[in-house]
Amino acid sequence: MRGAAPFPEQAATDADHYRRSWERSAEGLILQEVARHVGSGKLVISTVASSEPDGLFDEYAEAFRKLGVHGVEDLRVSTRGEAKKKEVVSVLDDATAVFFTGGDQLKITSQIGDTPVFQRIRAIYSRGGLVAGTSAGASAVSTTMLVSGSSRTSPRVGDAVQMAPGLGFIHDVIIDQHFAERGRLGRLLGAVAQNPKTLGLGIDEDTAVVVDNGESFYVVGSGAVYVADGSGIDFSNITEPDSDKTLALHGLTLHALSQGDSFDLKNRRPISRGATSYIQTLGAVAGAAGVA
Repeated sequence: MRGAAPFPEQAATDADHYRRSWERSAEGLILQEVARHVGSGKLVISTVASSEPDGLFDEYAEAFRKLGVHGVEDLRVSTRGEAKKKEVVSVLDDATAVFFTGGDQLKITSQIGDTPVFQRIRAIYSRGGLVAGTSAGASAVSTTMLVSGSSRTSPRVGDAVQMAPGLGFIHDVIIDQHFAERGRLGRLLGAVAQNPKTLGLGIDEDTAVVVDNGESFYVVGSGAVYVADGSGIDFSNITEPDSDKTLALHGLTLHALSQGDSFDLKNRRPISRGATSYIQTLGAVAGAAGVA
């Protein structure tokens, strides 16, 4: 049976090639950026938003371990009462980062908002830790989160864009995800129209923004990030009684950013290729990690 020996070796070679390809991909670069912030510390993954937490945690835990994050733990919260239990809160002890998976963002805020679990996550963030999320997890990190609204159509005055209080880690920003893939420009504009003080961020799939101290962000990934700035709006028909009338916004500014671009949140202006050299370095590090 010695002739079978080459087959495991070939499988290992294929697996290594797949790992290197994945780590160089958009998704790999995004998770690599999370892993960089975790460093040698502890990452806690919260699947509270998901209806299928078991498989989802295993999937992300494996991905992060491939990227060198060895301390990965599962924050399992299925009821608000569990978010108050000491043994659940203790999962966050010594954590340097918390990652929220996708699902339903209302599950995140309704189950952990203003609980001991949330207070511990807030403390992690306050001392310089990372709070990250994908899909619903991304929407939930802002002060106001977008919950639902019409997609793939031009917005109407009467369209119900449902918003709710978020976790409050990013201020004066509202985030929508799966943006181009699900045609969500209309509902983001509807959200900005309700209060132009709020900056709208639409994030494509396989794309992320990395926010630095709430003052700026840069883009990582293969898609685009759209920034809807309503501060210059000088006319809006959002309050008209004809609910079927198409929404009009005059003076709105819409930016489209790609990987390597940065955005100054304080002054509301894009910085072309502001993070390009850093992203290239990140990709080289990911590739080197794959080869090793």
